[in-house]
Amino acid sequence: MSETHSLKIPADQAGERLDKALTALLPDLSRARLQALMADGHVADGTGQPVTEAKRKVRAGESYTVTIPPPVPATPESQAIPLDVVYEDDHLIVIDKPQGLVVHPAAGNADGTLVNALLAHCAGSLSGIGGVERPGIVHRLDKDTSGLMVAAKTDVAHRGLAKQFEDHSIDRAYRALVWGVPRPATGEITGAIGRDPRNRKKMAVRPDASGKWAKTFYTVLERFGDRAALVECRLATGRTHQIRVHMASIGHPLIGDPLYGGRRGRTAGLPPELKNPLSECKSQALHACILGFTHPVTGERLSFVSDKHIYINEISSILRSI
Repeated sequence: MSETHSLKIPADQAGERLDKALTALLPDLSRARLQALMADGHVADGTGQPVTEAKRKVRAGESYTVTIPPPVPATPESQAIPLDVVYEDDHLIVIDKPQGLVVHPAAGNADGTLVNALLAHCAGSLSGIGGVERPGIVHRLDKDTSGLMVAAKTDVAHRGLAKQFEDHSIDRAYRALVWGVPRPATGEITGAIGRDPRNRKKMAVRPDASGKWAKTFYTVLERFGDRAALVECRLATGRTHQIRVHMASIGHPLIGDPLYGGRRGRTAGLPPELKNPLSECKSQALHACILGFTHPVTGERLSFVSDKHIYINEISSILRSI
């Protein structure tokens, strides 16, 4: 069902661009969304004539009508995939993603993704991100990284969450199992991250000019002799594969990491009953265990903790027996 807003330009907005003035009067809509509505003929002046010029200067007292059509169905199909929902309200949803679940449809993963699952779970409660009935994905976890994720259900929540990720004001912590024991036991890793010039599927620490600045804080939580360690990593930035790349860059790649793991020699000298399970780890041992942010609508500070790092627990049990 369409939604119509009748608006009048106040005196303090006289002389502003129309798209900017309407954004101030309709804060739940982004400027880009209002520009798209104008282009589609959904904004009319006081005479009922469509107004398509976003940069038109407005005058005090002018009347405008903005009609918001119902959101169009999303292209991905909704699929009834079970979700572990940690928190949900009218504006956002927090889920504990299992290992192996791809976040967004892409080549090779057209369906069976988190987006497909959210479309089914949130059916009827998505007000439309940019006019499309879809969840707003503001961050991602790799397919084989498990843990906490937040998705937006409304435009205003999407903008608010995206701004917090952009400002790096989101609190995020991860549990990871790494080869070797980092020294010192608490430290930080800095290094710009960019595409690996030798392998386009990988990221790498790059010269500042060819990468994006990144910082990771780590703390060793448990040592397994000198062979491996359980660490907590906190992100000051959010780059692709950041923890995996940074830990590998200091000689402590994640156990099971198919891209950065460097398995050669790591299990040498172990008896077969221990060596074989560790050698067969095909996914990085990484879990998003803490997620905290300010609710983009209510202003409440929310914090969530997940201890469902099943894969990490299984490998830790093997390591403790060494």
